[in-house]
Amino acid sequence: MHRNLAERRISRLTHDTLALILAGGRGSRLKQLTLWRAKPAVPFGGKFRIIDFPLSNCMNSGIRRVGVLTQYKAHSLIRHIQKGWGFLRGELGEFVELLPAQQRIETSWYTGTADAVYQNLDILRNHNPSYVLILAGDHVYKMDYGAMLGHHASSGADVTVACVEVPVERAREFGVMAVNEEGRVIRFQEKPESPASLPGRPDMTLASMGIYVFNTGFLYEQLIRDADTPYSHHDFGKDVIPSIIDNYRIMAYPYRDPASGKQPYWRDVGTVDAFWEANIELVGVTPELNLYDNVWPIWTYQEQLPPAKFVFDDDDRRGMAVDSMVSGGCIISGSKVRRSLLFSNVVVHSFCEITDTVILPDVVVSRHCRLQRALVDKGCRIPDGMVIGEDAEQDARRFHVTPGGVVLVTPEMLGQELHHAR
Repeated sequence: MHRNLAERRISRLTHDTLALILAGGRGSRLKQLTLWRAKPAVPFGGKFRIIDFPLSNCMNSGIRRVGVLTQYKAHSLIRHIQKGWGFLRGELGEFVELLPAQQRIETSWYTGTADAVYQNLDILRNHNPSYVLILAGDHVYKMDYGAMLGHHASSGADVTVACVEVPVERAREFGVMAVNEEGRVIRFQEKPESPASLPGRPDMTLASMGIYVFNTGFLYEQLIRDADTPYSHHDFGKDVIPSIIDNYRIMAYPYRDPASGKQPYWRDVGTVDAFWEANIELVGVTPELNLYDNVWPIWTYQEQLPPAKFVFDDDDRRGMAVDSMVSGGCIISGSKVRRSLLFSNVVVHSFCEITDTVILPDVVVSRHCRLQRALVDKGCRIPDGMVIGEDAEQDARRFHVTPGGVVLVTPEMLGQELHHAR
């Protein structure tokens, strides 16, 4: 197909698509990091939140009709979307619409991913899209959904499932699928105990990204059928997709770079270790996730903050950061920061050493502290002389220490009740 015709076809497909981002999950594997916020609202990469990645992918793909389905402790997520994603023009039919659990059809909250969409069927019908793109709100990646929509339309699929290759030992965290030579899905298991490997590659398997393209009418039929099915979990991965494989055309869409054919960056930052590692990777010289990409920018709510500042230049009191990312509003006062990522409005007082550490916004580190392989939650006040990350036994008595040795520190662990739950 001629390039201009192909681009016009993709543009038509994205224009006729409604994206639904499933952003209601708690993300319990992130431990206390999601005690007061939904996983998609967790800060990431210095100035973003996880939800900004699927939202930016929609904007950059030309999909300007987006619904965000919220449920668990959604206040910070709702505020972020209201502040940062209100730039679309309603008169042009563009929107990012919040769809909180509100018992529109059932008298219960969302009980699964499919039920979340089912309970908003009247809203979907009112928007009347040709295709519905279902997205997880808790993964970090860049993806052109237009290419996936083109693949879906060309293959004559009822449903298309985006997939990535993952090591077998990690496959228990995902939906695992098998495909035939045509790319048609012939088997799908949600988080299996014994994942099937790829032919000729015993160490790898094919995992669902939690991204689905449905023909709209077909989606309505399957959601209604699932809602009427006794004992269903009302979940796309557990129930809907496995139940339709034998009788309908379910196609896999391999997530690959069109130029190199390689699998691009994609992270499920669902554990504290994975979250810390994905953030620390960003301070490298050439990280796999390029946040400085003008072609495919990540949009977010941009706080109006002063530049980062580094003060004092004495031999024993030098404000400096090496191999690090330091966001706006930060002040490094006579301390050393190495291989670390500091989010907005972090203040580090003098005589501190911070190494291999991720510090979320609005944290104050008092004098004479040492932090190593730590993840410090938003709003913490680290007291004078505190040492974190050097003595695992002592850390475990005060904080949460992960299997990978990362120390998670939250305000509650420091006796600082920011949220006044009682």
